[in-house]
Amino acid sequence: MKSSRTSRTLGLAALVAITSPLAIAEDAGWYGGGSVGRAWAEIDDRRITRELQAAGFATTSISKDERDTAFKLFSGYRFSKYFALEGGYFDLGEFGFVSTTVPAGTLSGATRIRGLNVDAVAFLPFTEKLSAFGRGGLNHAETKTSFADTGLVTVLDPVSNKRASHYKFGVGLQYDFTQALAMRVEAERYRINDAIGNEGDIDFASLNLTYRFGDSGPTWMADAAPDSPPDMAPLVVVVPAPERIEKYCGILDFQFEINQDEIHREVKEKLGVVGTFLKKYPDTTAAIEGHTDNVGTSQQNMELSKRRAEAVVAYLGQTFDVASSRLTATGYGETRPLADNSTEEGKRLNRRIGAVVACATDIEGLTVRPARMTMAMMMEFDRNEASIKPEYRNELYKLANYLKANPTFTATVEGHTGNLQATPELAQQISQRRAQNVMNYLVDNFDINRARLNAQGFGQTRRFAYNTSREGQQENRRVNVIINYPN
Repeated sequence: MKSSRTSRTLGLAALVAITSPLAIAEDAGWYGGGSVGRAWAEIDDRRITRELQAAGFATTSISKDERDTAFKLFSGYRFSKYFALEGGYFDLGEFGFVSTTVPAGTLSGATRIRGLNVDAVAFLPFTEKLSAFGRGGLNHAETKTSFADTGLVTVLDPVSNKRASHYKFGVGLQYDFTQALAMRVEAERYRINDAIGNEGDIDFASLNLTYRFGDSGPTWMADAAPDSPPDMAPLVVVVPAPERIEKYCGILDFQFEINQDEIHREVKEKLGVVGTFLKKYPDTTAAIEGHTDNVGTSQQNMELSKRRAEAVVAYLGQTFDVASSRLTATGYGETRPLADNSTEEGKRLNRRIGAVVACATDIEGLTVRPARMTMAMMMEFDRNEASIKPEYRNELYKLANYLKANPTFTATVEGHTGNLQATPELAQQISQRRAQNVMNYLVDNFDINRARLNAQGFGQTRRFAYNTSREGQQENRRVNVIINYPN
Protein backbone atom coordinates (compact mmCIF):
# COMPACT_ATOMS: atom_id res chain seq x y z
CA MET A 1 0.00 0.00 0.00
CA LYS A 2 1.40 3.38 -0.94
CA SER A 3 0.76 7.16 -0.45
CA SER A 4 2.70 10.37 -1.24
CA ARG A 5 4.12 10.65 2.28
CA THR A 6 3.72 7.12 3.58
CA SER A 7 3.95 3.69 2.11
CA ARG A 8 2.04 0.91 3.87
CA THR A 9 2.82 -2.80 3.78
CA LEU A 10 0.90 -5.62 5.39
CA GLY A 11 2.88 -8.82 4.80
CA LEU A 12 1.41 -12.20 5.71
CA ALA A 13 2.94 -15.67 6.30
CA ALA A 14 1.68 -19.09 7.56
CA LEU A 15 2.10 -22.65 8.82
CA VAL A 16 -0.56 -25.39 8.64
CA ALA A 17 -1.91 -28.78 9.72
CA ILE A 18 -5.30 -29.73 8.37
CA THR A 19 -7.85 -32.48 8.77
CA SER A 20 -10.40 -33.29 6.16
CA PRO A 21 -13.20 -35.82 6.29
CA LEU A 22 -12.53 -39.46 5.62
CA ALA A 23 -15.74 -41.28 4.71
CA ILE A 24 -14.84 -44.90 5.35
CA ALA A 25 -17.60 -46.45 3.59
CA GLU A 26 -16.60 -47.31 0.01
CA ASP A 27 -19.84 -46.17 -1.64
CA ALA A 28 -19.78 -42.77 -3.30
CA GLY A 29 -21.80 -40.00 -1.71
CA TRP A 30 -22.17 -36.41 -0.61
CA TYR A 31 -21.10 -34.97 2.73
CA GLY A 32 -20.91 -31.54 4.33
CA GLY A 33 -19.65 -29.83 7.42
CA GLY A 34 -18.30 -26.77 9.18
CA SER A 35 -15.06 -25.73 10.89
CA VAL A 36 -14.11 -23.16 13.47
CA GLY A 37 -10.65 -22.36 14.75
CA ARG A 38 -7.77 -19.85 14.76
CA ALA A 39 -5.95 -18.27 11.85
CA TRP A 40 -2.40 -16.87 11.98
CA ALA A 41 -0.69 -14.24 9.87
CA GLU A 42 2.79 -12.73 10.10
CA ILE A 43 2.91 -8.94 9.88
CA ASP A 44 6.10 -7.74 8.19
CA ASP A 45 6.99 -5.00 10.67
CA ARG A 46 10.46 -4.46 9.19
CA ARG A 47 8.98 -3.57 5.86
CA ILE A 48 6.49 -1.21 7.50
CA THR A 49 9.36 0.50 9.34
CA ARG A 50 11.36 0.88 6.12
CA GLU A 51 8.42 2.38 4.24
CA LEU A 52 7.74 4.88 7.02
CA GLN A 53 11.40 5.77 7.18
CA ALA A 54 11.45 6.40 3.42
CA ALA A 55 8.58 8.85 3.95
CA GLY A 56 10.51 10.72 6.71
CA PHE A 57 9.10 9.02 9.80
CA ALA A 58 10.90 7.07 12.50
CA THR A 59 8.95 4.19 14.02
CA THR A 60 8.96 4.15 17.81
CA SER A 61 6.70 1.11 18.30
CA ILE A 62 4.52 -1.35 16.40
CA SER A 63 1.67 -3.37 17.87
CA LYS A 64 0.40 -6.27 15.80
CA ASP A 65 -2.76 -8.34 15.73
CA GLU A 66 -1.70 -11.55 13.97
CA ARG A 67 -4.43 -13.93 15.14
CA ASP A 68 -8.18 -14.09 14.70
CA THR A 69 -11.09 -16.50 14.86
CA ALA A 70 -11.78 -18.13 11.50
CA PHE A 71 -14.36 -20.52 10.09
CA LYS A 72 -15.31 -22.37 6.93
CA LEU A 73 -18.31 -24.23 5.52
CA PHE A 74 -17.77 -27.01 3.03
CA SER A 75 -19.32 -29.88 1.12
CA GLY A 76 -17.76 -32.71 -0.83
CA TYR A 77 -18.35 -35.76 -2.93
CA ARG A 78 -16.52 -39.00 -2.16
CA PHE A 79 -15.76 -41.02 -5.27
CA SER A 80 -14.21 -43.91 -3.35
CA LYS A 81 -12.86 -44.85 0.03
CA TYR A 82 -9.64 -42.99 -0.74
CA PHE A 83 -10.55 -39.92 -2.80
CA ALA A 84 -12.96 -36.98 -2.77
CA LEU A 85 -13.42 -33.51 -4.15
CA GLU A 86 -14.35 -30.79 -1.68
CA GLY A 87 -15.33 -27.15 -1.98
CA GLY A 88 -16.48 -24.44 0.36
CA TYR A 89 -16.47 -20.93 1.75
CA PHE A 90 -13.86 -19.66 4.22
CA ASP A 91 -13.46 -16.54 6.39
CA LEU A 92 -9.95 -16.27 7.80
CA GLY A 93 -10.67 -13.21 9.92
CA GLU A 94 -8.89 -9.84 10.17
CA PHE A 95 -5.22 -9.01 10.83
CA GLY A 96 -3.64 -5.62 11.42
CA PHE A 97 -1.05 -3.34 13.01
CA VAL A 98 -0.65 0.08 14.60
CA SER A 99 2.68 1.91 14.13
CA THR A 100 3.62 4.93 16.26
CA THR A 101 6.00 7.46 14.63
CA VAL A 102 8.19 10.47 15.13
CA PRO A 103 7.25 13.15 14.05
CA ALA A 104 4.15 12.42 16.09
CA GLY A 105 1.58 10.30 14.34
CA THR A 106 0.29 6.78 13.83
CA LEU A 107 -0.35 4.51 10.88
CA SER A 108 -2.73 1.58 11.28
CA GLY A 109 -3.72 -1.07 8.77
CA ALA A 110 -6.03 -4.08 8.68
CA THR A 111 -6.75 -6.79 6.15
CA ARG A 112 -9.85 -9.04 6.13
CA ILE A 113 -9.76 -12.26 4.08
CA ARG A 114 -12.59 -14.46 2.84
CA GLY A 115 -13.26 -16.53 -0.25
CA LEU A 116 -13.99 -19.86 -1.90
CA ASN A 117 -11.89 -22.98 -2.30
CA VAL A 118 -11.89 -26.32 -4.12
CA ASP A 119 -9.63 -29.21 -3.05
CA ALA A 120 -8.74 -32.75 -3.99
CA VAL A 121 -8.65 -34.87 -0.82
CA ALA A 122 -6.82 -38.19 -0.41
CA PHE A 123 -7.59 -40.45 2.58
CA LEU A 124 -5.54 -43.05 4.46
CA PRO A 125 -7.40 -45.15 7.09
CA PHE A 126 -5.41 -46.30 10.12
CA THR A 127 -8.28 -48.12 11.83
CA GLU A 128 -11.96 -48.45 11.08
CA LYS A 129 -12.60 -45.15 12.89
CA LEU A 130 -9.36 -43.15 12.68
CA SER A 131 -7.99 -41.84 9.39
CA ALA A 132 -5.45 -39.39 8.05
CA PHE A 133 -5.80 -37.30 4.94
CA GLY A 134 -4.09 -34.71 2.83
CA ARG A 135 -5.52 -32.06 0.56
CA GLY A 136 -4.37 -29.72 -2.15
CA GLY A 137 -6.27 -27.21 -4.22
CA LEU A 138 -7.04 -23.60 -5.09
CA ASN A 139 -8.49 -20.71 -3.15
CA HIS A 140 -10.07 -17.62 -4.66
CA ALA A 141 -9.90 -14.97 -1.95
CA GLU A 142 -11.08 -11.42 -1.60
CA THR A 143 -8.87 -9.25 0.63
CA LYS A 144 -10.05 -5.88 1.90
CA THR A 145 -7.23 -3.74 3.23
CA SER A 146 -7.89 -0.46 5.03
CA PHE A 147 -5.54 2.14 6.52
CA ALA A 148 -5.98 5.02 8.94
CA ASP A 149 -3.64 7.82 10.03
CA THR A 150 -3.24 10.35 12.84
CA GLY A 151 -0.95 13.28 13.43
CA LEU A 152 1.52 14.06 10.67
CA VAL A 153 1.13 10.67 8.97
CA THR A 154 -1.10 10.97 5.94
CA VAL A 155 -2.81 8.18 3.98
CA LEU A 156 -4.02 9.09 0.51
CA ASP A 157 -5.63 5.78 -0.46
CA PRO A 158 -7.31 4.38 2.67
CA VAL A 159 -9.08 1.33 1.15
CA SER A 160 -7.88 -1.34 -1.30
CA ASN A 161 -9.65 -4.48 -2.49
CA LYS A 162 -8.13 -7.45 -4.27
CA ARG A 163 -9.44 -10.72 -5.65
CA ALA A 164 -6.91 -13.38 -6.60
CA SER A 165 -6.52 -17.15 -6.87
CA HIS A 166 -3.67 -19.07 -5.24
CA TYR A 167 -2.85 -22.54 -4.00
CA LYS A 168 -3.75 -24.04 -0.65
CA PHE A 169 -2.89 -27.34 1.01
CA GLY A 170 -3.15 -29.17 4.28
CA VAL A 171 -3.13 -32.37 6.30
CA GLY A 172 -5.22 -33.75 9.14
CA LEU A 173 -6.94 -36.51 11.08
CA GLN A 174 -10.55 -37.64 11.32
CA TYR A 175 -12.39 -39.76 13.86
CA ASP A 176 -15.71 -41.36 12.87
CA PHE A 177 -18.30 -41.54 15.64
CA THR A 178 -20.71 -43.30 13.30
CA GLN A 179 -20.84 -44.06 9.58
CA ALA A 180 -22.46 -40.66 9.07
CA LEU A 181 -20.95 -38.36 11.72
CA ALA A 182 -17.24 -37.61 12.08
CA MET A 183 -14.96 -35.10 13.80
CA ARG A 184 -11.85 -33.57 12.24
CA VAL A 185 -8.84 -31.73 13.54
CA GLU A 186 -7.20 -29.93 10.66
CA ALA A 187 -4.69 -27.31 9.68
CA GLU A 188 -4.42 -25.55 6.35
CA ARG A 189 -2.22 -23.02 4.59
CA TYR A 190 -3.72 -20.43 2.25
CA ARG A 191 -1.59 -18.36 -0.11
CA ILE A 192 -3.10 -14.86 -0.13
CA ASN A 193 -2.68 -11.41 -1.79
CA ASP A 194 -2.98 -8.59 0.76
CA ALA A 195 -4.46 -6.13 -1.80
CA ILE A 196 -1.40 -3.84 -1.91
CA GLY A 197 0.91 -5.97 -4.00
CA ASN A 198 2.24 -8.35 -1.36
CA GLU A 199 1.78 -12.11 -1.10
CA GLY A 200 1.88 -14.17 2.06
CA ASP A 201 0.49 -17.20 3.83
CA ILE A 202 -2.35 -17.61 6.31
CA ASP A 203 -2.42 -20.66 8.58
CA PHE A 204 -5.76 -22.01 9.77
CA ALA A 205 -6.05 -24.70 12.48
CA SER A 206 -9.59 -25.86 13.20
CA LEU A 207 -11.95 -28.37 14.72
CA ASN A 208 -14.95 -29.42 12.66
CA LEU A 209 -17.79 -31.86 12.21
CA THR A 210 -18.74 -33.60 8.99
CA TYR A 211 -21.96 -35.35 8.12
CA ARG A 212 -22.42 -37.83 5.31
CA PHE A 213 -25.79 -37.55 3.58
CA GLY A 214 -27.86 -40.62 2.72
CA ASP A 215 -25.65 -43.05 4.66
CA SER A 216 -27.87 -46.01 5.29
CA GLY A 217 -25.57 -48.78 6.43
CA PRO A 218 -24.76 -51.95 4.56
CA THR A 219 -27.51 -54.24 3.37
CA TRP A 220 -28.26 -57.71 4.67
CA MET A 221 -28.81 -60.13 1.85
CA ALA A 222 -29.06 -63.85 1.60
CA ASP A 223 -28.01 -66.92 -0.16
CA ALA A 224 -29.98 -70.09 -0.48
CA ALA A 225 -28.23 -73.19 0.79
CA PRO A 226 -29.65 -76.02 -1.32
CA ASP A 227 -27.19 -78.62 -0.13
CA SER A 228 -27.70 -78.08 3.61
CA PRO A 229 -28.06 -81.24 5.70
CA PRO A 230 -31.71 -82.34 5.76
CA ASP A 231 -31.90 -81.95 9.54
CA MET A 232 -31.00 -78.26 9.42
CA ALA A 233 -33.58 -76.40 7.35
CA PRO A 234 -32.32 -72.94 6.45
CA LEU A 235 -34.32 -69.78 6.66
CA VAL A 236 -31.97 -67.53 4.75
CA VAL A 237 -32.00 -63.81 5.40
CA VAL A 238 -31.95 -61.91 2.09
CA VAL A 239 -32.14 -58.46 0.61
CA PRO A 240 -32.05 -57.96 -3.18
CA ALA A 241 -28.72 -56.44 -4.17
CA PRO A 242 -30.06 -53.14 -5.58
CA GLU A 243 -31.80 -52.25 -2.29
CA ARG A 244 -29.22 -50.64 -0.02
CA ILE A 245 -31.09 -50.51 3.28
CA GLU A 246 -30.67 -52.43 6.46
CA LYS A 247 -33.25 -55.18 6.67
CA TYR A 248 -33.74 -58.79 7.51
CA CYS A 249 -35.55 -61.16 5.22
CA GLY A 250 -35.54 -64.79 4.24
CA ILE A 251 -35.31 -67.54 1.70
CA LEU A 252 -36.42 -71.07 2.48
CA ASP A 253 -35.20 -73.81 0.20
CA PHE A 254 -36.20 -77.47 0.22
CA GLN A 255 -36.47 -80.29 -2.28
CA PHE A 256 -39.33 -82.47 -3.56
CA GLU A 257 -39.33 -86.07 -4.52
CA ILE A 258 -39.34 -86.84 -8.24
CA ASN A 259 -42.56 -85.75 -9.95
CA GLN A 260 -44.24 -84.94 -6.62
CA ASP A 261 -45.94 -81.83 -5.28
CA GLU A 262 -47.05 -83.17 -1.90
CA ILE A 263 -45.72 -81.42 1.22
CA HIS A 264 -44.25 -84.03 3.58
CA ARG A 265 -44.08 -83.80 7.36
CA GLU A 266 -40.43 -82.75 7.57
CA VAL A 267 -41.09 -80.03 5.00
CA LYS A 268 -43.99 -78.72 7.08
CA GLU A 269 -41.58 -78.20 9.98
CA LYS A 270 -39.40 -76.08 7.74
CA LEU A 271 -42.42 -74.13 6.53
CA GLY A 272 -43.18 -73.48 10.18
CA VAL A 273 -40.17 -71.19 10.25
CA VAL A 274 -41.59 -69.12 7.38
CA GLY A 275 -45.05 -69.15 8.94
CA THR A 276 -43.70 -67.93 12.28
CA PHE A 277 -41.78 -65.17 10.53
CA LEU A 278 -44.82 -64.01 8.55
CA LYS A 279 -47.04 -63.99 11.65
CA LYS A 280 -44.53 -61.89 13.62
CA TYR A 281 -44.18 -59.39 10.77
CA PRO A 282 -47.66 -58.77 9.32
CA ASP A 283 -46.34 -56.23 6.79
CA THR A 284 -44.07 -58.74 5.07
CA THR A 285 -44.93 -60.78 1.99
CA ALA A 286 -43.62 -64.02 0.55
CA ALA A 287 -43.03 -65.06 -3.05
CA ILE A 288 -43.09 -68.85 -3.39
CA GLU A 289 -41.09 -70.12 -6.38
CA GLY A 290 -41.40 -73.66 -7.70
CA HIS A 291 -38.67 -75.41 -9.73
CA THR A 292 -38.05 -78.82 -11.31
CA ASP A 293 -35.29 -80.84 -12.90
CA ASN A 294 -35.28 -81.41 -16.67
CA VAL A 295 -36.90 -84.83 -16.67
CA GLY A 296 -40.08 -84.70 -18.77
CA THR A 297 -41.29 -82.04 -21.18
CA SER A 298 -40.88 -78.34 -20.53
CA GLN A 299 -44.65 -77.88 -20.34
CA GLN A 300 -45.07 -80.70 -17.83
CA ASN A 301 -42.29 -79.30 -15.68
CA MET A 302 -43.76 -75.81 -15.77
CA GLU A 303 -47.12 -77.12 -14.57
CA LEU A 304 -45.49 -79.27 -11.88
CA SER A 305 -43.45 -76.37 -10.51
CA LYS A 306 -46.58 -74.22 -10.38
CA ARG A 307 -48.46 -76.91 -8.39
CA ARG A 308 -45.58 -77.15 -5.93
CA ALA A 309 -45.60 -73.40 -5.31
CA GLU A 310 -49.39 -73.32 -4.95
CA ALA A 311 -49.28 -76.20 -2.44
CA VAL A 312 -46.92 -74.21 -0.23
CA VAL A 313 -49.08 -71.06 -0.49
CA ALA A 314 -52.16 -73.08 0.47
CA TYR A 315 -50.40 -74.63 3.47
CA LEU A 316 -49.18 -71.26 4.80
CA GLY A 317 -52.62 -69.75 4.39
CA GLN A 318 -54.50 -72.60 6.04
CA THR A 319 -52.05 -73.38 8.86
CA PHE A 320 -50.82 -69.92 9.80
CA ASP A 321 -53.76 -67.82 8.64
CA VAL A 322 -51.56 -65.76 6.29
CA ALA A 323 -53.71 -63.63 3.99
CA SER A 324 -53.62 -64.70 0.35
CA SER A 325 -52.77 -61.12 -0.64
CA ARG A 326 -49.39 -61.56 1.07
CA LEU A 327 -48.48 -64.72 -0.86
CA THR A 328 -47.73 -65.35 -4.52
CA ALA A 329 -46.99 -68.63 -6.30
CA THR A 330 -44.85 -68.78 -9.43
CA GLY A 331 -43.65 -71.83 -11.37
CA TYR A 332 -40.35 -71.69 -13.24
CA GLY A 333 -40.20 -75.29 -14.40
CA GLU A 334 -36.72 -76.35 -15.45
CA THR A 335 -35.61 -72.84 -16.47
CA ARG A 336 -33.61 -72.00 -13.33
CA PRO A 337 -31.51 -74.99 -12.33
CA LEU A 338 -29.18 -74.70 -9.35
CA ALA A 339 -27.14 -77.74 -10.28
CA ASP A 340 -26.21 -79.93 -13.23
CA ASN A 341 -29.15 -82.07 -14.33
CA SER A 342 -26.75 -84.69 -15.67
CA THR A 343 -26.30 -86.09 -12.14
CA GLU A 344 -28.86 -87.44 -9.70
CA GLU A 345 -27.63 -85.07 -7.02
CA GLY A 346 -28.03 -82.14 -9.37
CA LYS A 347 -31.56 -83.18 -10.27
CA ARG A 348 -32.45 -83.48 -6.60
CA LEU A 349 -31.24 -79.94 -5.91
CA ASN A 350 -33.26 -78.63 -8.83
CA ARG A 351 -36.52 -80.19 -7.56
CA ARG A 352 -37.09 -77.43 -5.05
CA ILE A 353 -39.17 -74.64 -3.62
CA GLY A 354 -37.73 -71.22 -2.90
CA ALA A 355 -39.63 -68.96 -0.48
CA VAL A 356 -38.40 -65.38 -0.84
CA VAL A 357 -39.71 -63.51 2.19
CA ALA A 358 -39.88 -59.72 2.02
CA CYS A 359 -37.93 -57.69 4.54
CA ALA A 360 -38.79 -56.88 8.13
CA THR A 361 -37.00 -54.21 10.14
CA ASP A 362 -35.77 -56.40 13.01
CA ILE A 363 -35.49 -59.97 14.23
CA GLU A 364 -35.96 -59.37 17.94
CA GLY A 365 -38.50 -61.69 19.50
CA LEU A 366 -38.60 -64.12 16.57
CA THR A 367 -38.87 -67.69 17.89
CA VAL A 368 -39.14 -70.73 15.67
CA ARG A 369 -39.24 -74.45 15.90
CA PRO A 370 -35.97 -76.37 15.76
CA ALA A 371 -34.43 -75.14 12.53
CA ARG A 372 -31.90 -72.56 11.59
CA MET A 373 -31.97 -69.07 10.22
CA THR A 374 -29.32 -67.81 7.82
CA MET A 375 -28.46 -64.12 8.00
CA ALA A 376 -26.46 -63.32 4.90
CA MET A 377 -24.69 -60.00 5.23
CA MET A 378 -23.73 -58.25 2.03
CA MET A 379 -20.13 -57.98 3.14
CA GLU A 380 -18.39 -57.10 -0.07
CA PHE A 381 -14.90 -58.49 -0.54
CA ASP A 382 -12.37 -57.41 -3.08
CA ARG A 383 -11.51 -60.08 -5.61
CA ASN A 384 -9.39 -62.83 -4.06
CA GLU A 385 -9.33 -60.94 -0.72
CA ALA A 386 -10.70 -61.96 2.68
CA SER A 387 -10.12 -58.91 4.89
CA ILE A 388 -13.18 -57.39 6.60
CA LYS A 389 -13.83 -53.79 5.64
CA PRO A 390 -14.45 -51.25 8.44
CA GLU A 391 -17.94 -50.32 7.31
CA TYR A 392 -19.31 -53.72 8.35
CA ARG A 393 -18.60 -53.27 12.05
CA ASN A 394 -22.16 -52.11 12.79
CA GLU A 395 -23.71 -55.20 11.19
CA LEU A 396 -21.36 -57.54 13.06
CA TYR A 397 -22.10 -55.60 16.24
CA LYS A 398 -25.83 -56.26 15.82
CA LEU A 399 -25.19 -59.93 15.13
CA ALA A 400 -23.06 -60.13 18.29
CA ASN A 401 -25.84 -58.50 20.34
CA TYR A 402 -28.34 -61.01 18.94
CA LEU A 403 -26.10 -63.90 20.00
CA LYS A 404 -25.56 -62.39 23.45
CA ALA A 405 -29.31 -61.96 23.89
CA ASN A 406 -29.77 -65.64 23.02
CA PRO A 407 -26.94 -67.45 24.83
CA THR A 408 -28.14 -70.94 23.82
CA PHE A 409 -27.87 -70.17 20.11
CA THR A 410 -24.79 -71.00 18.07
CA ALA A 411 -23.68 -69.70 14.69
CA THR A 412 -21.97 -71.11 11.62
CA VAL A 413 -20.14 -68.64 9.38
CA GLU A 414 -20.15 -69.71 5.73
CA GLY A 415 -17.78 -68.14 3.22
CA HIS A 416 -18.43 -68.11 -0.53
CA THR A 417 -16.78 -66.90 -3.72
CA GLY A 418 -17.70 -66.39 -7.35
CA ASN A 419 -16.41 -68.62 -10.11
CA LEU A 420 -13.38 -66.46 -10.90
CA GLN A 421 -10.47 -68.22 -9.23
CA ALA A 422 -7.94 -70.24 -11.16
CA THR A 423 -8.80 -73.49 -9.39
CA PRO A 424 -11.60 -74.76 -7.14
CA GLU A 425 -8.97 -75.33 -4.46
CA LEU A 426 -8.02 -71.64 -4.45
CA ALA A 427 -11.68 -70.61 -4.31
CA GLN A 428 -12.16 -72.94 -1.33
CA GLN A 429 -9.17 -71.42 0.49
CA ILE A 430 -10.40 -67.85 -0.04
CA SER A 431 -13.94 -68.64 1.13
CA GLN A 432 -12.58 -70.39 4.22
CA ARG A 433 -10.44 -67.35 5.09
CA ARG A 434 -13.45 -65.06 4.72
CA ALA A 435 -15.51 -67.17 7.10
CA GLN A 436 -12.63 -67.50 9.55
CA ASN A 437 -12.00 -63.73 9.56
CA VAL A 438 -15.65 -63.00 10.36
CA MET A 439 -15.60 -65.52 13.19
CA ASN A 440 -12.36 -64.07 14.59
CA TYR A 441 -13.83 -60.57 14.37
CA LEU A 442 -16.83 -61.58 16.50
CA VAL A 443 -14.54 -63.18 19.08
CA ASP A 444 -11.87 -60.45 19.23
CA ASN A 445 -14.10 -57.37 19.05
CA PHE A 446 -17.34 -58.42 20.77
CA ASP A 447 -16.28 -61.21 23.16
CA ILE A 448 -18.42 -63.93 21.58
CA ASN A 449 -17.40 -67.34 22.91
CA ARG A 450 -15.44 -69.09 20.17
CA ALA A 451 -17.06 -72.39 21.15
CA ARG A 452 -20.39 -71.02 19.87
CA LEU A 453 -18.98 -70.31 16.40
CA ASN A 454 -17.88 -72.42 13.46
CA ALA A 455 -16.34 -71.32 10.14
CA GLN A 456 -16.87 -73.18 6.86
CA GLY A 457 -15.79 -72.35 3.33
CA PHE A 458 -17.77 -73.48 0.29
CA GLY A 459 -15.68 -71.97 -2.48
CA GLN A 460 -17.64 -71.44 -5.66
CA THR A 461 -20.09 -74.31 -5.11
CA ARG A 462 -23.03 -72.18 -3.96
CA ARG A 463 -23.34 -69.30 -6.32
CA PHE A 464 -26.23 -66.94 -5.57
CA ALA A 465 -26.12 -65.24 -8.95
CA TYR A 466 -24.61 -65.70 -12.39
CA ASN A 467 -21.07 -64.39 -12.84
CA THR A 468 -21.87 -62.73 -16.16
CA SER A 469 -22.01 -59.28 -14.52
CA ARG A 470 -19.99 -57.50 -11.86
CA GLU A 471 -23.07 -57.31 -9.68
CA GLY A 472 -23.51 -61.06 -9.87
CA GLN A 473 -19.85 -61.64 -9.09
CA GLN A 474 -20.08 -59.36 -6.05
CA GLU A 475 -23.19 -61.13 -4.77
CA ASN A 476 -21.31 -64.41 -4.91
CA ARG A 477 -18.45 -62.99 -2.80
CA ARG A 478 -20.42 -63.15 0.42
CA VAL A 479 -20.59 -64.47 3.97
CA ASN A 480 -23.64 -66.21 5.46
CA VAL A 481 -24.03 -66.32 9.24
CA ILE A 482 -26.32 -69.24 10.14
CA ILE A 483 -28.06 -69.00 13.51
CA ASN A 484 -28.63 -72.49 14.90
CA TYR A 485 -31.57 -72.78 17.28
CA PRO A 486 -31.39 -75.35 20.09
CA ASN A 487 -33.82 -78.25 20.14
